[in-house]
Amino acid sequence: QVQMVESGGGSVQAGRSLRLSCAASGYEFSNYCMVWFRQAPGKEREGVAAIHGDESTTYADSVKGRFTISKDNAKNTLYLQMNSLKPEDTAMYYCAVRYVGYCYLGQIWANYWGQGTQVTVSS
Repeated sequence: QVQMVESGGGSVQAGRSLRLSCAASGYEFSNYCMVWFRQAPGKEREGVAAIHGDESTTYADSVKGRFTISKDNAKNTLYLQMNSLKPEDTAMYYCAVRYVGYCYLGQIWANYWGQGTQVTVSS
């Protein structure tokens, strides 16, 4: 059974940092691409960052240079380091896995999703 559990969200002031974690189990973690999505109230879910099967990465323009996606295959854990946070980063953040080698951020689908962790950034 696939499980994905996010943690690390919270409330911070603009300019601060947070690191999100996603502990995954139940599938071959190292083989597939993984994505961090976010969804703000009243807005559509959007892809934020992806780490592909070859461990290359892709970022949304809105977070490029501020967020870093990484994973630890030995711990089956995905991370999202978020620096220089802005109020517009406020959203529920979800990790997800796709059983493919490359993830296009503009596609909003996954084989499995986590339950989400809330990030709130105040000005």
